[in-house]
Amino acid sequence: MDKKRNLSITKEGVAKTIFALAALFAIVSVISIIGYLLYAGLPAMREIGIFKFLFGKVWSPGYEGAASEKFGILPMIVGSTIATGGALLIGGSLGITIAIFLVYFCPKGLKMPLTQLISLLAGIPSVVYGYFGLKQIVPLLAKISPNGNGTGILAVSLVLGIMILPTVTSLAKDGLSSVPSKYFEGSLALGMTKEQTVFKVMVPGASSGIMTALGLGIGRAVGETMAVIMVAGNSVQFPKGLFEGFMTLTGNIVMDMSYASGIHRSALVATGFVLLIFILILNGILYYVKSAGKTWEKDERRKLRQLKKAERRAQKTPCKVVMFFDRLNDKFIASNEKVKSKLKACRDRVAAKFGKVFNKDGGNRTYIAKNGLYKTLKYICCGSVIIMLAVVAYLLIFIFVKGIVAFRKIGVINFLFGKAGSGKISLAPAFVSTGALILIALAIALPIGICAAIYLVEYAGKSNKFVKIIRLFTDTLSGIPSIVFGLFGVIVFNDALGLGYSLMSGGLTLSIMILPTVIRSVEESLMAVPLAYREASYALGAGKVHTVFRIVLPSAMKGILTATILSIGRIVSESAALLLTAGSVRNMPKDIMSPGSSFAVMMYMFVSEGLYMNEAYATAVVLIILVTVINMLVFAFTPKKEKIK
Repeated sequence: MDKKRNLSITKEGVAKTIFALAALFAIVSVISIIGYLLYAGLPAMREIGIFKFLFGKVWSPGYEGAASEKFGILPMIVGSTIATGGALLIGGSLGITIAIFLVYFCPKGLKMPLTQLISLLAGIPSVVYGYFGLKQIVPLLAKISPNGNGTGILAVSLVLGIMILPTVTSLAKDGLSSVPSKYFEGSLALGMTKEQTVFKVMVPGASSGIMTALGLGIGRAVGETMAVIMVAGNSVQFPKGLFEGFMTLTGNIVMDMSYASGIHRSALVATGFVLLIFILILNGILYYVKSAGKTWEKDERRKLRQLKKAERRAQKTPCKVVMFFDRLNDKFIASNEKVKSKLKACRDRVAAKFGKVFNKDGGNRTYIAKNGLYKTLKYICCGSVIIMLAVVAYLLIFIFVKGIVAFRKIGVINFLFGKAGSGKISLAPAFVSTGALILIALAIALPIGICAAIYLVEYAGKSNKFVKIIRLFTDTLSGIPSIVFGLFGVIVFNDALGLGYSLMSGGLTLSIMILPTVIRSVEESLMAVPLAYREASYALGAGKVHTVFRIVLPSAMKGILTATILSIGRIVSESAALLLTAGSVRNMPKDIMSPGSSFAVMMYMFVSEGLYMNEAYATAVVLIILVTVINMLVFAFTPKKEKIK
């Protein structure tokens, strides 16, 4: 009996240790990425000088060791900053107004389709957005450009604005939905209209969530690579106007990394390190915004003070002035109709100025608020949805019409499943490469992510500081741009481990990228399992490990499947990191140690070479269909309580 008990205790201890180590993996990954990028970029920063590197105006790599070599990234920093600002102005404003419409003004029958459409937009690969910008936005801008050039800041801002729109919308919508409904009801009870309540009470109440949405939108825009290099013009210079070519930090890394060596290569890694530090600072600010004043007690007291202050302000000066005119008006009823009419006109002007129409009952001074401004804001929200629908329809119709025509020219079966090589182009290698990348990444990320989630939910307390640190690092890992993951993969997997350009290197890189998605999704599904299931299992004499694997995990299987599908979607859409680690070839890979191209990388190759436009359109159709299927599967496996009603 004692042996069985000791064995059970040992098994519980070993399992807890394994789960804790898995939970530490996110922390180790973030520290490793920072450390390796700093180590690989340090030689360039030492030789060039940090000040010259950050504020140098010329990027001119030459022969190794040549005196003419200069590595200054200030033009790229400025270009990335301006492009991000433009994207935030377009995508951020549209995203917030669309979120307001979805939460407060959207008819119930439209809420679900619009939400699914936003999810589809979020899943479309960046290379498809870039191709759409290259073929539609750039030619359109070239017609109105003074120099006939459509590439530049405006094109990048429009493309990035469309790309960050679903991110901003989804997170802002969550922030608005989290504001307690009693604020809404209380505001209406005070006499404010629905539009006033939304824009004066609910939107300010969701300011933390909206700021977080905008911050993550900035992170997405700064870290974007493939779409930007298609429409930016890629000239290393300060942006001189809306229609002048420029270079971003991420674009410079992708375009130079394939042939760089020595100090040039180190300078590219240092560029990635600068980008990473910026993202980490941004994530820290977002974490502070989310955590500061998070408790509902503080927020409720603050909102109550705001409502009382608004009520006093609404009933103070304008009401007294209007009632004064009413009393004067009563005195002149019988004596002077001319004075009476002037007093009435003056009273109405005062009431209109303050947006109130008061009755003459001094004991019950009620008012109706003028609502013109807030109705206008409501119509702006509706207009934002119409703009989004128009953009989505334009993008999908353009891609599918061109894709169908392309399939007719090149043949559906031959292009999808034909044998590649000897001048023949086929997506068959992309099917095999993408499948191999998915298997490698999931084989590593799923076990680690599930074990980490088990530790966070089942073994660590809610107020545990260690848990907060793990979640902070997990969120940080999810916010790192894909190009930085690609640089890390090149340094560690391609070079240090000697894997070179290979599916294995790409799969290992992807496993780190999808790990935060797995941890968060599985964690939420485990927390959704009723506590009664665990208590019943313990009451029957089952141990912790037995309960987790026999009761909790089977009950959370839908959430695990959702995490798996979301991870597959991320892998299918990825291009920048794979371009640096898995390679870019059109041939069938021999094994996992051979280079290979996913669908997104294959499409980028077709576009960049400029010789296979029909194949590029056809590949874009395949990618959008895959994304749509993945979104449908995610919706099907999402627990009912998480679905939007």
